[in-house]
Amino acid sequence: MRTIAAACTAEDAGADYIGFVFWHGSRRYVEPESAARIAKSLHRIKKVGVFVDADAAYVNSLAERCGLDYVQLHGHETADYAEQIEHPVIKAYRYGDGFSAEAANGYPAAMILVDAFRPGVFGGTGKSFDWRAAKAVIAAIRKPVLIAGGIGTENVAEVAAILEPYGVDVSGSLEVDHEKSEERIRTFMKEVQRINEMEEL
Repeated sequence: MRTIAAACTAEDAGADYIGFVFWHGSRRYVEPESAARIAKSLHRIKKVGVFVDADAAYVNSLAERCGLDYVQLHGHETADYAEQIEHPVIKAYRYGDGFSAEAANGYPAAMILVDAFRPGVFGGTGKSFDWRAAKAVIAAIRKPVLIAGGIGTENVAEVAAILEPYGVDVSGSLEVDHEKSEERIRTFMKEVQRINEMEEL
């Protein structure tokens, strides 16, 4: 998230988490000062900082400064590195890039995120992976699993039905001209709420 308006819309619409990308290689990069300002405007929603192979001390400092609840590691961070992080960790893996449930289960993370694999790209591909082919390995993960990659209003019900994840991570499908659209956020969250209500029946 890069604006207070979009972040507050997500919170008001019922989202559980929002993310701030602190990797300079992403077009979604947000300055720490902006993230801290946005974070202060929020109440219930959990705040996640996304990092790629950043210095652990820098991550801890930024997490404290921006009031983060989770740190998402999207690079090649080792288990030893993750143990230096002072906030709960979400470890991102790319399906098809040597990903295994064994590795995910052994990593010191509170949650696991599974994204699509594209060589040289650390997330944000806008492409989905083969959810049916991945079902068995994802089911073997003994931690809450988030699914990312090419998910939007039109297919979130499908990924929920196939993989039954703890949650989904969406970004590109909520954007217009590379910025989060409040209308698209609300539309997506209405579909998520519909799915949740169906599951409760």
